Formats: sequence, structure tokens, C-alpha cells
Amino acid sequence: MRQGDSGFSKTGLDRLRDVLARHVESGKIPGLVALVGRGDETHVEAIGSMRHDGGAPMRRDTIFRMASTSKPVAMAAAMVLLDECRLRLDDPVDPWLPELADRQVLKRIDSPLDDTVPARRPITVRDLLTSTFGLGMDMTSLGTPIMNAVFEQGLTPNLPEPMPEPDEWMRRLGALPLMYQPGERWQYQISHDVLGVLVARVTGQSFEAFLRARIFDPLGMKDTAFHVPADKIDRLPTLYAPDPQTGEFLVWDEAKGGRWSEPPAFQGGGGGLVSTADDYHAYFRMLLNHGMHGTERILSRPAVELMTTNRLTPEQQAARHAMAVNNVHVSFGQGQHGGWGFGMAVRTYRGDYAPIGQFGWDGGCGTSAYADPDNQLTGILLTQVGMSVPNAAQLIHDFWTTLYQAIDD
Repeated sequence: MRQGDSGFSKTGLDRLRDVLARHVESGKIPGLVALVGRGDETHVEAIGSMRHDGGAPMRRDTIFRMASTSKPVAMAAAMVLLDECRLRLDDPVDPWLPELADRQVLKRIDSPLDDTVPARRPITVRDLLTSTFGLGMDMTSLGTPIMNAVFEQGLTPNLPEPMPEPDEWMRRLGALPLMYQPGERWQYQISHDVLGVLVARVTGQSFEAFLRARIFDPLGMKDTAFHVPADKIDRLPTLYAPDPQTGEFLVWDEAKGGRWSEPPAFQGGGGGLVSTADDYHAYFRMLLNHGMHGTERILSRPAVELMTTNRLTPEQQAARHAMAVNNVHVSFGQGQHGGWGFGMAVRTYRGDYAPIGQFGWDGGCGTSAYADPDNQLTGILLTQVGMSVPNAAQLIHDFWTTLYQAIDD
């Protein structure tokens, strides 16, 4: 790569590699793939190995479990339907998701499940897109009857039992009251999985089939899917969730015979994708290019602007900010961005080295992907260490700190 054309300094890129290598040499991160791009130039580092005890080396085309970094990509399917007027922002979702009609809402977040009032209005498409439909993963409410029920019903990924097929999942979801009134409060995760069901029901295709036809294939994202086929499984590393007390590497998912080795019953838009650095780079570059990929339009410019600018009210942002700053132990300091668009965080204040307007998200399996319109920059960091310990979060933090120092124009 010709550093002079890229807007990255050679010194900065050398330092970036040194910082990444230091994390691998520490023994806490078995391996990683990092991609940084500006304009037509990309720079890739593949360091370390597929297993903590050695194994094949990391390669540029290694396939990673994207976890919550799936959200910004899976969201594009819903945006296609908005562009085509097959969905409207303020349409109630009842015609496609009758399980969510006529909701009851808890009187308080810690109420018994039958201590409810009727919802003030139906759930809309907008509520799902902004993660404000009334149910979500609330890490500040663990132990409440509603959060216990969410886990007991198998409504979130990463539990010992995989999520059931979509109709059964919706049936279980529909049996629960909402935590908050529709549109009231930003809450994490569940809305993204509901959106996948919505897309499938509106289109009459599986969520993955629609994503493939409209997003993955046009962008050349040939390794992005909800599982890894047998002929690629050797490119998927072992996933670890180290012991929080001892740091011992515990296997959370093996490649062969593991969770991603077969098509899942539930294609989860909140966290189910596998992908590569180059596939994600193609997607985030398309967003930076206002929906264009070469000469082909994937999403409209207004759809991209809706996704990548803050959609939360000041009150909703205050709650999200409080969660980020008062629960840093949950995510090891990730997440002080301010705002949220559709499917991704949006920087609304300068909290670290990244400027206002940067958008993207991180994943609990040790992944990070953001784009920055001001600097026309993309950065993708992929590893196989879950966030049960701070190591992957610290690596991600150091990646972004050094990447922004490497900008040279």
C-alpha cells in the first residue's frame, strides 16, 4: 500500500501494528485481523493464531462470529423495505407480527408479570428500528421478574439452548408484557431479532435469503451468513470466553460441530452473523458512500442518513448515557458514544479519540466495526475472545486510539 496516498502515516501504521502485536504477545488474545481503510486504500494486519494453544495462523479471510456487530449490517434489510415502501416508519407492526398486538405494559420495571396497564398505542416499525418498542436486554434490571422471564423463555442468544424457530420465538415473546410503553425507552438487542422476523414475513423469504439477495451478493460479501458451511469451517477460529476470575481460556464454541457449523433455527439480526474483515469493509464503505457500491445503489441516501444519525430523544439518550457510564464493568468501558441510529451507535459528543458522527458497533465475541464520515475512514477489528474478561475490549480501545493517531493529512 502506498502510504502517501492513503492519509495514514507509515509511522502511525507501524505503531498500530506494534500495539496489536503487543496484545497477542501478552497471551491474552490468541489472534486478530484488523483492517483500516481510507478512500480506495486498505491496510490489513493478521496476527497470531486461530487457537490459544497455537493452531493455524490468522489470515485476512478468517471468518469471525460477529455477535452484536451483526446489528448494523442486518438492519440494512429493513431499510430496503422502507426504500421500497413495503414498510412505513409509523405503520403498526400488528398485521405482520400479530403476537405483538394489544400489549400490556408493566407498571414498574420490577413489577410481577401480571401487574400491568394497557399499552397507550400499538408498536410501530419505527419503535423496532430505534430499539424502543418496549422490551430489551436491560443490564440494570437483572433479577427482575421480566428479565428472568426473557432468559427462561430463551429469547436471547448465547444461552445454553439456542433460540427456537421464529414463529415459536414470537409466540413466547408475545406471552410477556412490555417493560416500557412503546417508543418510551431505548433498550438493547431484542428489537433486532424481531426485525428479522418482520423482514421474513413481509418478504415471504427467510431473513438470510433476503439479506443475501439485496445486501450480501451485491456487495460481494461472500463469507457473510448465519452459519459457516463445511468447506469453510477451517477458516473459523475457536471462540473463547475466558474465566473472569482466573483468565483461563474456556472454549465457548468450537468451529467443527459448534453453533455456527449448521444453519440455526433462528436467524438472529441481533447477533447471528459470521463474516470477514473485507466483507464488513465493503458494507461500511457503502454507508460512507451514501448507499452506493461502485455504480450500484444498495440503499438510498436518506436511508443511510437515517441509520447513521442519532434517533434518540434527549431523555432516551440520557438513559443510554447513564447505562454506559455507570455500568462500565459490564462492557469494560465500551459504549460511551451518546446516540443511537438504526442498528448502531452514533457519536454525539467527543468522548475519546473518535469524532462526532462516527457510527458502528462492537460485538461480545471481540469484534468492532465503525466508519467515520469526517475522515472517510473505516476500521474493523476481529478476534475470538469474548467479553467475559476485559482483554478484547482493551484491545479494541487501543486499536481505535492508535488508528486515529495514524491519520496523516
